[in-house]
Amino acid sequence: MFFLELFQGIYTFFITEPSIVFGRLLLVALGLVFIYLAYKKVLEALIMLPLGIGMIAVNGGLMVLEASQVGGLIMTEAGPVGTLFVNPMAGNLEELMYFLQVDFLQPIYTFMFSNGLIACLVFMGIGAITDIDILLARPGMSLFLAIFAELGTIVTLPIAMAMGLLPNEAASIALVGGADGPMVLYGSLMMARDLFVPITVVAYVYLGVCYAGYPFLVRIIPRRMRETEMDWRTIPKVPAGAKFAFCIATLTLLCFLFPVAAPLFASFFLGLSIKEAGITRFVEFLSGPLLYGSTLFLGFTLGALLGVDIILNSKILLLLALGVIALLISGLGGIAGGLIFRKISKEPFNPLLGIAAVSCIPTTAKVAQKCAMAVNKKAMILPFAMGPCVAGVITTAIITGIYISGVKFLGG
Repeated sequence: MFFLELFQGIYTFFITEPSIVFGRLLLVALGLVFIYLAYKKVLEALIMLPLGIGMIAVNGGLMVLEASQVGGLIMTEAGPVGTLFVNPMAGNLEELMYFLQVDFLQPIYTFMFSNGLIACLVFMGIGAITDIDILLARPGMSLFLAIFAELGTIVTLPIAMAMGLLPNEAASIALVGGADGPMVLYGSLMMARDLFVPITVVAYVYLGVCYAGYPFLVRIIPRRMRETEMDWRTIPKVPAGAKFAFCIATLTLLCFLFPVAAPLFASFFLGLSIKEAGITRFVEFLSGPLLYGSTLFLGFTLGALLGVDIILNSKILLLLALGVIALLISGLGGIAGGLIFRKISKEPFNPLLGIAAVSCIPTTAKVAQKCAMAVNKKAMILPFAMGPCVAGVITTAIITGIYISGVKFLGG
């Protein structure tokens, strides 16, 4: 056994309970699957590749800590077992200062995750790459589809409460139906901090799966409807001044209505305003280094947070099921909205735009375009799809604000 102590990751297999051993191996295997699917571009590589690597590293890197070290993940006869990555459970100031000096991802978690900053940084970058022309040119269509695509966000709340979750926990997992990762991260931090890691991981894993799963879901739309061509040249030109004024006016209104979500609104509309103001240097920074740097550390840190203690949480299976329910209902809601709008529209309309309203910018818009091209190479609907996709971000942010403000009235 002394020889094995030289290889702590293996040694800890022999001194921990079988459930811990099985959980570690399962998470390492799952991390390998995520990496493979990200490499093959089946899942979103920007998130899933660093997340998978973080999962492998943190579950392989368990080691026996010194007796003086606090916050060990698991207590064994050989001493506390933990990692050198991050400890989200560090409580008092003394523990926090210790882990800030020892765990290499602790500063990122403490100063960027626990206060929601990482979500806001990602939102700044998303704002800087978002095109709102079609949203302003066709606001009725965009908002109509976005409201239908929030069905999962709304319906999952009572379902989750009926399945035993507290109102704050139910509201947090229901936000997965909005298909907006930063929004889920921010909302769960505000409402269910003790479950924010599994809820956020569930959200990002499922958002990665959306790209692979939604193309099968939209097949319930008749092929002849999916083939519908839309002439993007009919989209009216929106003046730059009107787009800039929309950003400022909407930000002001939303911050007055939902102060609890003001950091998210401010971040998104800051990036959007900078883009519409044409401040090129800021746009390059927000849409490049800031967005992709934040996304990299978001994925990697989430992976490092997905240790064996998460898989042993009794609520994890329930959260997994509810995440599927939320995204499935939202997808069906978006499709229903697309089919209804096709009925009332006087112009050719492709109901695939409904799936774009499940607001994972720009993934679901790309899914809509991909599905249209699969049945008709001439169907160019991406410019139209960005309208409901952006509208979905705004409606999800509004629901997030309502949930954070209103959960106390439900007993959360």
